[in-house]
Amino acid sequence: MENSEKEFNRYVFAVSDATGKTCETVVLAALSQFKTTQIVLETFSNIRTLKQVQNIFLRATKVNGVIIYTMASAELRHKVTELGRLHGVSTVDILGPVLTRLSDLLEISPLAKPGLFHQLDSDYFKRIEAVDFTIKHDDGQGLASSGAAEIVLLGVSRTSKTPVSIYLSYRGWKVANIPVVADENLPAEIHAIDQKKIIALTINPKRLEAIRSERQFKMKAGEGFAYARIEHIRREVLFALRQYERWHWPILDVTYKSIEETATEVMRLIYAQSGLKKGNIPY
Repeated sequence: MENSEKEFNRYVFAVSDATGKTCETVVLAALSQFKTTQIVLETFSNIRTLKQVQNIFLRATKVNGVIIYTMASAELRHKVTELGRLHGVSTVDILGPVLTRLSDLLEISPLAKPGLFHQLDSDYFKRIEAVDFTIKHDDGQGLASSGAAEIVLLGVSRTSKTPVSIYLSYRGWKVANIPVVADENLPAEIHAIDQKKIIALTINPKRLEAIRSERQFKMKAGEGFAYARIEHIRREVLFALRQYERWHWPILDVTYKSIEETATEVMRLIYAQSGLKKGNIPY
């Protein structure tokens, strides 16, 4: 029974000098086109010595397996090819031809560093996760989980909280932003957050009046709406400043600052307060 099952199964070995995820993904995508035979896929990761490669070939020889591999090292790729011929084992090099062709076209040598593709892939998904978190914690949403944020921005309406948050999220930061409204208590969740994550935004009232008036015009809001009145704005900005000073949060004036400039200042403040840093902070 065991022998007949072994004869029925076909073995495919995904071999990599890194995590094996790239190789495994390509192999699975290809194998999805073959449903007539029972395929057994075995993944071997962090294979970086000749001895490791030889052991895989011994196993492949016993079960008549096929070796599909990704190796950054040209030397190891050549060894796999040689051993395949020596043992009569079919081998498929996924990255080798691509690296060789690019090297010819670009007239440079590849880094031959295992795991670079996976590293970029991992960074990409971290950014996607940060963007998703930031959107779910925009304008006071998701307060219950705001403690998981790496940056928390506070500010009255139209102090660029949302665009700055989104900009930072594209750089990998998980950001929550919370509005400050005149005469309303700040959410209790704010005080449970690590205070080193909090940055308070302020703006010149006259500048804010111009911004809000433009928005009011675009939204065709009525003249009686206090949102863009300078008296209301001054009171709201003053209320916010008193809250910031009471809780000793660092205050960042965003008057006439671009989104990029504000985001850079936020990153500098966070780095100064908590030591947390993502990539290079522009200076």
